[in-house]
Amino acid sequence: MMASRDSAGAVAGGLARHIPVLGGRTVECLNVRAGGVYVDGTFGAGGHSRAILAAADCNVIAIDRDHDAIKRGADLLQSAGGRLALVEDRFSNLQAVAQSCGYDAVDGVVLDLGVSSMQLDEAARGFSFRHDGPLDMRMGRAGATAADVVALASEREIAAIVVTLGEERHARRIARAIVAARRAAPIRTTRALADIIAGVVHARAGVIHPATRTFQALRIVVNEELAELAAGLAAAEQVLKPRGRLVVLAFHSLEDRMVKSFLVERSRPATPSRHHPVPAQAAATFHVLTKRPIVPSEAEISANPRARSARLRAAERTEAPIPGRAAAPLLPRLPALADLVAGEGTGRQR
Repeated sequence: MMASRDSAGAVAGGLARHIPVLGGRTVECLNVRAGGVYVDGTFGAGGHSRAILAAADCNVIAIDRDHDAIKRGADLLQSAGGRLALVEDRFSNLQAVAQSCGYDAVDGVVLDLGVSSMQLDEAARGFSFRHDGPLDMRMGRAGATAADVVALASEREIAAIVVTLGEERHARRIARAIVAARRAAPIRTTRALADIIAGVVHARAGVIHPATRTFQALRIVVNEELAELAAGLAAAEQVLKPRGRLVVLAFHSLEDRMVKSFLVERSRPATPSRHHPVPAQAAATFHVLTKRPIVPSEAEISANPRARSARLRAAERTEAPIPGRAAAPLLPRLPALADLVAGEGTGRQR
């Protein structure tokens, strides 16, 4: 969602405690204007919502699946003078959320992907091994935890998750170590898992901690983040008005590739098919505004090292009708979260 740093800058809703990465470019790409309606699909600490509200006399529908983020937005909600709606939900449901707020179409959608600074820094959430805590990693309050996946997924499944979602070349070694360790005792804390990984993948000076990619992969699978992204992109396509803007910030190469693939596909007519005559081809639904992703400046990265991997892509909705092309093919082939934690164990390598 957000990477942040302290700020004393005044914006709508009072002092901004967090400045979102590429916040100024995000508002610029959204083309915020008076009377517009904008969806902030990843509210986090409210940085994007504040900036949008400050840019024009407009309305914002802010969504977050994290109950704590919604609670933290109470002050901004009160000070926004009725221009902000704050909804606890997944951004994949953004079209239904907008309709529940009285809008069938909106002028812009922003999705700031990944985990927020607040979530990383709170040990009890279990997102980071920098602070020992329960191996949870859920952005919401329901569903399986990372501890459940580590305890119940097979060695093969763990390796597939880590290599695909973490892009970790030592995935098989890590999976074997996890399965061996859990036979001796349950793996329930972030530090316990990090120590297991560090025991088989040795750190080198100047390189990220050996558990970093595994933690990333577990977080993505626990929160079903890639499926959420595919559904969110499709929902934005549905709800944006002609000339409405979609802005997506990704901090992970898999997410960025998904966004790029989606926008490339949607920005050109459907490939001719022998099953459909040429007049039936679907027209492009987006015009891409960023031929290359926008990245943070050296100054922003220096002030906030978490910004270094950020990639911003933006596109403008055309007047073409929705062609019915699904975003699901963007997803890597991995077992569903429910299957990973089913615990049936029939014929599975454990």
